[in-house]
Amino acid sequence: MKKLFAAAIFLIATILMLIQILDVKDVKEEVKTEQQKTETSREISGTIKKGETFFELFKRYGLDIAELFKIREAAADVHRLRKVRLGQPYKIVVNADNEVDSLSYYIDDDNILNITRGNGEFSAEKILIEYEKRINHISGVIKDDLVSSVGEGREKLMLALQLSDIFAWDIDFTSDLRENDTFKIVVEGLYLDGEFKKFGNILSAEFNNNDKIHHAYRFEHNGKAGYYDADGKSLKKAFLKAPLNFRRISSYYSGRRLHPILKVYRPHHGLDYSAPVGTPVSALGDGKVIFAGHKGGYGKLVIIRHRNGYDTYYGHLARIAKNIRIGKIVKQGQGIGNVGNSGLSTGPHLHFEVRFNNKHVNPLSVKLPRGESVPKKLIAEFKTFKSQMDTQLASINIPVFVFAGKIRDNVVKD
Repeated sequence: MKKLFAAAIFLIATILMLIQILDVKDVKEEVKTEQQKTETSREISGTIKKGETFFELFKRYGLDIAELFKIREAAADVHRLRKVRLGQPYKIVVNADNEVDSLSYYIDDDNILNITRGNGEFSAEKILIEYEKRINHISGVIKDDLVSSVGEGREKLMLALQLSDIFAWDIDFTSDLRENDTFKIVVEGLYLDGEFKKFGNILSAEFNNNDKIHHAYRFEHNGKAGYYDADGKSLKKAFLKAPLNFRRISSYYSGRRLHPILKVYRPHHGLDYSAPVGTPVSALGDGKVIFAGHKGGYGKLVIIRHRNGYDTYYGHLARIAKNIRIGKIVKQGQGIGNVGNSGLSTGPHLHFEVRFNNKHVNPLSVKLPRGESVPKKLIAEFKTFKSQMDTQLASINIPVFVFAGKIRDNVVKD
């Protein structure tokens, strides 16, 4: 009996030992399989080329198109993956079974679409890119036009357009600029992994236009940021300085030489802006279209009615924008048409008029209300910020340049 019991115990121990050995072997096989998967996974990355889509990328790299449809479905409520932009980076991680584990796509400079596989399904989210902010100082001298004077490259172009937007109510950047005008800019530089990516908000700026110095300070209150002069008065006004918006012209000409685009003539009843056919024309201020069509010597004409009894006229247009019709509400800076030579015109130009209570007024002398100033209770805070910005602006050197036959440096003085 004892021998039989001992044999049974030996048999049970042997079975348990074999089970343990098999379990260890299975674990080792699983680890080996996972290692193989890791070793054979691959990463596909690049930037979107002209005419390229994710459908073409999946075909090129032998990925399952059915998975792309699932990925598109998962991303539909976050960002439609059919909408891809030239030059935007992407990354696809594929496992050993040639299945997509993750896909990331830079929607724009601020957001990434991130798609991951989990439990056999795909999920999508939009991730905000977190940049490191540094303060950058930029200065320059106008030698040809604003864009080339700020510098080359897309980011410098965007900085020039941002600067023109800030001073658009006081400076006509298409006709007011003079050679040797100067500017200083205190601006956020946005960096990723220590590498400069783009400019953020302009914090303060100083522009010397024809010996008149303009200042701008970015200040936020009530959850909104605006630009103000040294006294805390808003730079924003009811009318822009000119109906040929610099940003729209710069975009339209797409990097071509911008200056001299325009010459301004001052007839009795308005301004004539001599400009190439097709130059975009913008609404001077918010208002309602009260006429859009052909009208005698004006040719193709748009008339916009603004608050406080003002009407603005835009004549000799080559075309009127499709969405501009009687009764249409337009916003300041919105495109309404293009410069042309229609009607009684001796050459391509925009005929621009301002009327007050149906009487002609000089567009250059119209005094219009500004936006809201910095609230009195925040003036002390604004003044503190202004003082900090003034110190930074004063520390910026302006490049040496030739002025009236003499070499001068740092010509802008407070």
